[in-house]
Amino acid sequence: MFRPLAQPFWHPGAMPPPFYHGAAPLGVPMAPHIGVPVRTVWAANLDAEMVSLRALAARARFIAFAVHYPGVVFHAGAGAGAADHNTLTAGQRYAAIKANADALKPLQVGLAVATHDGRCLAWEFNLSGFDRAGGDPNDAGSVEYLVARGMDLDAHRSRGIPAGRLAGALGGSGLLRRRDLTWICYAGAYHAAYLLKVVTDGQPLPGDVVGFLGAMQQLIGGEVYDVARMARDCPDMPVGLERVASCLGLAPALDSPRLAGAGAVLALQTFLSLVFGVFHGYVNMYRGLLQGLQVT
Repeated sequence: MFRPLAQPFWHPGAMPPPFYHGAAPLGVPMAPHIGVPVRTVWAANLDAEMVSLRALAARARFIAFAVHYPGVVFHAGAGAGAADHNTLTAGQRYAAIKANADALKPLQVGLAVATHDGRCLAWEFNLSGFDRAGGDPNDAGSVEYLVARGMDLDAHRSRGIPAGRLAGALGGSGLLRRRDLTWICYAGAYHAAYLLKVVTDGQPLPGDVVGFLGAMQQLIGGEVYDVARMARDCPDMPVGLERVASCLGLAPALDSPRLAGAGAVLALQTFLSLVFGVFHGYVNMYRGLLQGLQVT
């Protein structure tokens, strides 16, 4: 028998303190008609938004993350004679993740934070470093997909946040290296790899899977759940975060295109809906499993 999660963070009737202005109330599970606001962050408003994020972090219980990056240019098993993705070892999959994350520049980081007293807010941090015209490696189809969903690469170049500045801001956010937080992603091996790159200011990823998972544990300090793994064990659940969220009747994020901030919101909502609506808190079996690496 798996142990349930700790006591629910939500308290009926909880009133938000002043710095939660604009945040969405969060139930267990989140009411499907409520959309979580996403704050769009550029270089000009980074300092102001970090004040709000640090205040929310003091009461944080759950945090979901999503990172957008310019596709995959190095593929797992290339030259190794692997018949298909399912035959690859975790080490082979990680080698491809590392090759891509080390070489490519992340575009956007989305964080959705839910607190002990039942509030939720999300941020979408837009980075400035990627230059498609300048020859930065990318997969053209993936980049065009993000542009079609609303990403403005020209704005990223002119108004985005330098990678080093975002690394410093997140390092002082109060969210890292805490063992009282539950972290959430969807199909999250690449998202976790790029998150590690962002917060370490572009340092190469560790050389193997063990080092990567150890660095993630040291960095975030808490548990990591991949809701793609959770959804896969639910009968008749579709594949894909937006399809899963729609199946669960979850509301889309507010004030955001369908990019990293909205992805973090849906991952958070999906996790809470599955935990409290399907698994009744018994989800420890999914802790620390990042989809794609298949590390147990």
